[in-house]
Amino acid sequence: MKMILPKNVSYIISKLEQAGYEAYAVGGCVRDTLLGRKPQDWDITTSAKPLQIKQLFKKTIDTGIQHGTVTVMLDHIGYEVTTYRIDGEYEDNRHPKKVEFTDNLKLDLERRDFTINAMAYNDKRGLVDEFEGIKDLKHGIIRCVGDAGQRFDEDALRMLRAVRFAGQLGFEIDDNTRNAIVQRADRLENISAERIRVELTKLLVAKEAGRLRDAYSTGMTRYFLPELDKAMVTEQKNPHHVYTVGEHSIHGIEIMNCFFEVTSDRKMYDKVPEEVMITAKKIAKKMNKKQHTILCMAMLLHDIAKPVVMTIDGDGIGHFYGHPQESEKMAKKIMRRLTFDNESISKVCRLVKFHDYRIEDSNRAFRRAVSKIGADIMDMLFLVEYADVLSQSDKMLEEKLSKINSGVEGFEYITQNAQPLSIKELALTGADLIAAGVKPGPNMGEILKKMLDKVLDEPEANTKENLLEYLKTMDDFSL
Repeated sequence: MKMILPKNVSYIISKLEQAGYEAYAVGGCVRDTLLGRKPQDWDITTSAKPLQIKQLFKKTIDTGIQHGTVTVMLDHIGYEVTTYRIDGEYEDNRHPKKVEFTDNLKLDLERRDFTINAMAYNDKRGLVDEFEGIKDLKHGIIRCVGDAGQRFDEDALRMLRAVRFAGQLGFEIDDNTRNAIVQRADRLENISAERIRVELTKLLVAKEAGRLRDAYSTGMTRYFLPELDKAMVTEQKNPHHVYTVGEHSIHGIEIMNCFFEVTSDRKMYDKVPEEVMITAKKIAKKMNKKQHTILCMAMLLHDIAKPVVMTIDGDGIGHFYGHPQESEKMAKKIMRRLTFDNESISKVCRLVKFHDYRIEDSNRAFRRAVSKIGADIMDMLFLVEYADVLSQSDKMLEEKLSKINSGVEGFEYITQNAQPLSIKELALTGADLIAAGVKPGPNMGEILKKMLDKVLDEPEANTKENLLEYLKTMDDFSL
């Protein structure tokens, strides 16, 4: 089997071999190449020891030299080169007490997580596949190398990685591998929140993000997202809903990924009316990867407080009064627990808080709503609203979608006509007020707020001349 290696990868392998060592491209880069995907990184494994690697290349970085990893820099790109190794006993479901270097490639490959990640390649020997990784690639199987229990005892995060790979590749998890996850799900308590966050967010934007259900059914979410477990079993008992709270949220993520043309299930696309899909895709094309992740987190958490606030009336109908506000509070706690950055937390929380916000049907009310919510997240909010509504029942569906469509059109009008929505968009500044005789202090902020109120009602009033005239009418502020 012939693979085309990048020029720099071939150069590193050739230089190591010319010096008398073995060297191969290994792991995910081999897997992705065989699948016709473009690898994000190229890792190399070799029989050379770290100091021997450093002697062969001009610029290297000691990335993890105690574990055998040296980063070779070529054309400002880093390539991790790692010595064949055998891991010693693991003491915390994450780190080996020691590593032992070896000159046996097979021993190095057998310590890796899954068969599809345990293949190596160089041009001389071709593909090295000691554990039937090719077979599992062809059949779409995620299977541990050797004993699944041992692999997960070594690194418990591999259990969540199994689900993440299933979601990204559309593969099924091998029964023995799944059973080992169920038996060891509690070991995730030993894994840092940061590493769990990385796997979770990769899963949420995967083509089969619905594999989050596997993380739940195997018992893993109980240890890093127990709030989802409650949501998965909370029946909504409401004519506007057909799923449990958790299922509704997961469907919302799958619909969101349709807007980004990620979802692989064509049935999900069929749930989205053509007009909505056109609009949503147009908005999604303006988003970057981080915004995509933020939107999927918002869908995951937008109703997370429903199990907490749920009430049932005399007719047996479920109600969730105040759930957006409570979900916002819970979302903040959850995201902090999972070590998300402040920007992501802030935007997800605002999207959660306003996902069910009701806006009056007037231009004035809409401008005020956008000012309150924040123009920076309005496009994102429309996508959240579309995904939310399309994951509900068909009750009043056309009316709900029409409402969102009107919001999209209203926001486009505001944007195209540069209508002011915040103090910083006023036609005058604090310096202009001082020049007009306003004393610096709290009064200045109050004056600017009143001016914003005026231009939200009357956008045409946003000129310096008009606002200075309006200032003269403010008897309650001292000049």
